[in-house]
Formats: sequence, structure tokens, C-alpha cells
Amino acid sequence: MANRQMLVSCKLPARLGATTGEDGISFGVFSRHGKRVHLCLFDETGAHETARLPLPCRTGDIHHGLLPGAVTGLRYGLRVEGPWRPEEGHRFDASKLLIDPYATRVDRPFRWDPRLAEHGVDTEDLVPRCIVGDALPPQATGCEEAPSFIYELAVKSFTMRHPAVPQRIRGTLAALCEPAILDHIRGLGVSHVELMPVAAWMDERHLPPLGLANAWGYNPVNFFALDPRLAPGGAADLRTLCETYAQAGIGIILDIVLNHTAESDEFGATICLRGLDNAVYYRHATDDPGLLINDTGCGHTLALDRAPVVGMAMDSLRHWRGLGVAGFRFDLGTVMGRSDTGYSQDAPLFAAILQDPDLSRAILIAEPWDIGPGGYRLGEFPAPFAEWNGRYRDDVRRFWRGDAGMAGALATRLAGSADLFGERHRGPQASINFIAAHDGFTLADLVAYGSKHNEANGEGNRDGDNESHSWNNGVEGPSDDAGVRMARDRDIRALLATLFLSRGIPMLTAGDEFGRTQHGNNNAYCQDNEAFWLDWQGADAGLADFVATLARLRAASPLLTAETFLTGAGDPPDARWLKTEATPVADEEWSFLDAFCLALGGGGETLAIALNRAHEPRVLVLPTAPGRLWQRLFTSVPAPSERALPARSVSLFVASAEG
Repeated sequence: MANRQMLVSCKLPARLGATTGEDGISFGVFSRHGKRVHLCLFDETGAHETARLPLPCRTGDIHHGLLPGAVTGLRYGLRVEGPWRPEEGHRFDASKLLIDPYATRVDRPFRWDPRLAEHGVDTEDLVPRCIVGDALPPQATGCEEAPSFIYELAVKSFTMRHPAVPQRIRGTLAALCEPAILDHIRGLGVSHVELMPVAAWMDERHLPPLGLANAWGYNPVNFFALDPRLAPGGAADLRTLCETYAQAGIGIILDIVLNHTAESDEFGATICLRGLDNAVYYRHATDDPGLLINDTGCGHTLALDRAPVVGMAMDSLRHWRGLGVAGFRFDLGTVMGRSDTGYSQDAPLFAAILQDPDLSRAILIAEPWDIGPGGYRLGEFPAPFAEWNGRYRDDVRRFWRGDAGMAGALATRLAGSADLFGERHRGPQASINFIAAHDGFTLADLVAYGSKHNEANGEGNRDGDNESHSWNNGVEGPSDDAGVRMARDRDIRALLATLFLSRGIPMLTAGDEFGRTQHGNNNAYCQDNEAFWLDWQGADAGLADFVATLARLRAASPLLTAETFLTGAGDPPDARWLKTEATPVADEEWSFLDAFCLALGGGGETLAIALNRAHEPRVLVLPTAPGRLWQRLFTSVPAPSERALPARSVSLFVASAEG
């Protein structure tokens, strides 16, 4: 290895990472406790190190320097000298090649290897190289409107088995731009696609020995680089996707993991932040600086109340916005509000986002829980954040499963969940309503399995949620019984109708519109294989059409999409809760109702939503609507007459002017 190039002094760069300028490439790296940062240069293949150069300047905690004449395409990594004192939180190890946390491109996927965690063992042959990319001018984001229908998908699982996608691009962002894919999403009436994590990730260390791989991507290495398996063209691939979907009137939301990294616990890898400054980037016990706080369940927690970490998070969000994304869904979002004193809506990262002139107007969605103390914070995020409403999911499931006393809870969810989001002037749009998501049972499995079946994950069926509020309609798993299959189809349609007729923002996970299954696995994060990729050939086209119909009905009705809670107030009232004989529901009656009707009025529109979870049909009497005639606009299963409310069904009625 010959030092054919030299770093020279430069003023403090405007940004961290690698920045290309007229004189060359400037580098800036944060490390408060590191003594010296080395820039490791590689040849154009990334195979051979050509130079190892110490960054010559330090301004405060920023180590920096200029590499004259260097151009985009340069491959590099970092090494940091510093103390190895784990009991104090310091885990510097100059034998470890590190990824620049601000790198926007890496040359290969990350692979777990035990040597990544062994102190004093060189890892040059194990760690991908950073690639200095072209600076892309900021892209104006499209589809800035609030979401009306979110469609959650995992890029690889969604595209690997689609017959119309060319084999060479299956599993990539480019596959999502194929006409057949876009036509399907647009045909459903989707307003925003939420991509499960696309940042470069690494398998959890227990998976390779089991022959398994991370299928979801919730284990990032840094927060700027796309995974090369999904985006072999780097940032340009995401930009093209955003532009293509914006032209179709669809926004792209990124699921962001700003709570932990793939470095895991004290037995995990040293590949990025741990080797740069473990004591600063990760949270440690206040009385034991060597003990990592694990509010994420992934071995450690990012210290998102510290200025360097807040700055990195903000720079990451601005980077993605510059590529055209409409907004973000924050995994384990409670971590964003944590400090040593607990959770706060006024935490530094929230404050930084909300004062930013661009990010404050982006779509912001929080998963409002983590596993730390007091980690369930549904309804406690600052406006304009929306939140995944886990209470909605559970209450809707429990009502349709037949649990006692759930009609009142379901009524609250239909009305927009004012009990959760009514404070601080947040409306129903703060509630992301869903029945099923990537984590848990699929919609089809929800009504086909009474318990989880996660044996394929290699953990003895101990992983995953033990209470999914699921039911199997009499047979556990697949069934050829026509009656069982019909019952399951009824239940799926009733659940979907409930979702799209509720106030709030509906979210559907890709494939649930046509019957995807995970074979009873409610924690399929490690099932990256054909059995778990979406089966387009076996898709239920009729169910997909059903979803599209629901989406069209919802989009056409101001009463269903209104951004106010239903209260029952007003003259006439905005909502009336009625029994099937059209008499008001008394407070004490909610505990035993199996069927009820919600009558809505306002803005010249009059609707009625009728639900019947009983296994027998009911006779339905609709309230008097002077000068109007009631007509059934939609039913989840066929009804023999206007007055019939079929078993296990949802119907929507409209009162139209006579004549």
C-alpha cells in the first residue's frame, strides 16, 4: 500500500461525510472521544487499499481534510484511533474498517461475520466500501396532500414473483416502476406508498446460522445509503421512483429506522457508529456508562437527544426529502422523544423537525411505542405527527372476533378515535387506521389461525405476539371446506369495509387486498424466500376489486373523509348511534350489541353504516330521512333485500332525494 495521495488542511466542511468540490473531495467526520480518524482509500474495484491517510484537521469534535483532485466514484472507508475502555462506553478499535455514517452509497450488501465483533481483528475484507456519489440537486416533492389511502410494501417481497416484472430487476426499486406494478397500485386508489426500510441493512447475527435472512430491513447500518440489493443505481433509483409515482399522483413515504443500528449489543459488530464514538451515539445507563440502554429490543438505543445525533437524523431526513419522498414513517417512534429523564413531546429531535421549514410540512407518521419504560405513547406525539393506531387494530379485531363488550370501542374507532387524538387540536387524520401490518398476521391469516405458527423462524415459536386477537373459523390453517372458506371471506370483507368506512387514514399492507398468507407466521421478518413473497399468480382478483370499490366510495364521500371527529352534537347531529330497529343506543346497551347503525349527516349528504357481527342476519330499520329514500350503496356480502343486514357483514346506505 503506497500513499500516492495526501490529505491537506481545509476549512470546516459545510456538511459531514464526503463533499465534492472544485478542488477535490472534502471529508468531515464526528468523533468527540476519538484521537485520530484515518481515511482509507481503495481502488476502483474496492478490492485493494491504496492509501491510509489521517484527517489532518480537527475543529471541535469534527475531524476533517481535503483530498485534492479526487472525484466522484472514489471508494473509501474510515478507521478511528481511540481508547478501548468498554466500562466507560468507549469501544474504539483501529483494526475495524468503518462505514462513513454520512455515506450515501455503498458498493455491496452488508454480511454478518463473527469477526466484525472481535476486538483487534481486522475487517477490511468484510466491510463494504463507501462510494462518493454525484451531488443530486434537490427534487421538489410530489403529492404533498395528506394521505387518503396508504399502501405499505416491502420492495423485494412485493416484486419477486410478479410475472410482468423482468427477472433482472425483480426485488429492486426499479421493479416498482414497471407498468403492471404501477397500474395495480393506482387501480386500488392508493394515494401514498409506504416503503418498508430501504436503507442498507445487515442480518441479525443469529439468522445466518439458521439459514435465514432479514426480509424487512429494520436493521440499518447507516441512515443515508440505500441497500444496493434494492437500489443498485444508488440514490438515482429512489429519485426515479419518486418522480414516476408523483406523475401518477402517488407519494412515496419511507419507513425510517432512527432508533438503533445493526451494531446491536456489546457482542455485536463494529462497523460504523460504535467505532466512531460509541459513548456519544448510543444511550448508556447514567450510573453505568458501560451498560447500553435497550429500549428498542435490538441491543441498544440511539441517543437522539444529543446534538450530533439529532444533527445526523435531521441531515438524513433532508437527504431523503431531496430525493423526492413525501414523508416518513418512524419505526419505534417513541425513541425519538426519549432522554435520560423519559419521554417528552418537546424532545430535541421533535423540536428540530417541527421548526424545520420543509420537514415540518412533510408527512410525519410515528409508530408510537418501543419496549422501554412507559414505551406505549399512542396519542402523545406532537402535531402534525400522525400515529399508527394499534388500539384501532385491536378493537376492530376483537369486535369481529366476537369478544364481549366491544361495540362501544368499535364505535369510538369508527368516529375517529377522539379519545386518543382529541387533545392539542389533532383530528382523525392523526390516526393511521389498520387491521394488519407487516408485523403480525396477514389479513387472511387473521381469520384462519387462532394462534401463531412461527416455527420456521428457528426460535421454538417463542417469538412474535402471543395475543393477536385472531380466530380460525373452525379450522386451524388451510381448509378445503367450502363453508370455512366462505366464512373467512366474509370476515375479511367485513374487516376491510370497517377500515375504509372509519374516520382517519386507512392503511393496507400489500397483498392483503388479494389474500396473501404467511402460513400462520406472525413475525415473518426473517422469511426472505419464495414461500413468503407475494403470490401474484394465486391472487384473489375479486377481493382486490372489492378493495378498489371501497377506496372509490370513500374518496367520493366527504362524510367518510372529514377531518373532524364524530360527536353526536349539532342540529341535526353529525352522528346518531342506532340499534337495528332505528332506536338510539343507550349507554348501558353498548356492552352487549352485536349489530348497530351509524347515521351520518352534513354538507347535504346523508349516510348510514350498518354492521352485524352476529352469525345470523338481522332486519334493519333505517332512520327517517324526510324527503329522501334510502338506498344500499355497498354491502360486504350480498343482501337479499334493502331491509336485510346479512350475518357477518357491513353495509353502507345513502339517502337520496325522492324523484
